[in-house]
Amino acid sequence: MTPQENGCGFLDKDLETAFGFLTHEERRGICPYLQTKVFPAKAVLMEENEPSNYLGFLAEGRLAVKKETGFKGKYIILAILEKGTVVGETEILGHGPRSSTVVAVEDSRLLTLTDESFDLMLKEDPPLGIKLLKRIVYVISLRLRKAGERLSQLL
Repeated sequence: MTPQENGCGFLDKDLETAFGFLTHEERRGICPYLQTKVFPAKAVLMEENEPSNYLGFLAEGRLAVKKETGFKGKYIILAILEKGTVVGETEILGHGPRSSTVVAVEDSRLLTLTDESFDLMLKEDPPLGIKLLKRIVYVISLRLRKAGERLSQLL
């Protein structure tokens, strides 16, 4: 089935990978708010300290999240993100600058949600927006817990 045949404009496998926590009907409901962005390997998706205006759900590929150290141009890898995860989630909630740099480890495809689309979803379909917010908070809490565990091992 082509994306056009499903009436949504996105591949069903991409929607299922990125939004497996949503029902089939909810995945179709989120479609009008999404865009697709494709990045070749080594492309920078998000740059530390740059303004943020979207979050992404990784449908295909792998991403590296890195943070610049005290030595200019030197980075540490914070995480390798696999398909099915969210990226850029903290900044969309606070509308601040990006806290890290994200680079495509391999050719990658994101289903993106801009600030404006997210606000529109919350207005037009509050239950879907709330479910998405709950997922984002869940992911943030998992990542914070893992960061705490790693930090405790260093101290």
